[in-house]
Amino acid sequence: MNNKEQIETCINIYYEGCCESDPAKIKEAFDKNAMISGYLPDGLHEMNLDEFAGFVADQQPSPKEKGDEEFLEIISCEIVGDTAIVQIREAYLGMTFIDSFSFLKKDNSWRIYTKLFHVES
Repeated sequence: MNNKEQIETCINIYYEGCCESDPAKIKEAFDKNAMISGYLPDGLHEMNLDEFAGFVADQQPSPKEKGDEEFLEIISCEIVGDTAIVQIREAYLGMTFIDSFSFLKKDNSWRIYTKLFHVES
């Protein structure tokens, strides 16, 4: 797989983890030092990876089990060396998010290092 395909695979693991409320998939997609920050309708949220994985796990029944809409679109992907910036649009928890991910390639593996999110609708 080339770098772009590896990044797309990582994004798909992340999104499956969200839809399935699976913290193991979330932790697989993110670097262990990742930070997740952004705005929900009630204000700013800032989480480390364990907090975010816990948030995802707490969504019970999972969005998939509830039959929520699944939508994931990669808007842009720019790779520079062993770093990348990727913007996606996704449906999650009845909202449409725009996520900006920064990626790092460590030990020949791409992982999300930061996630900034914004509720589009």
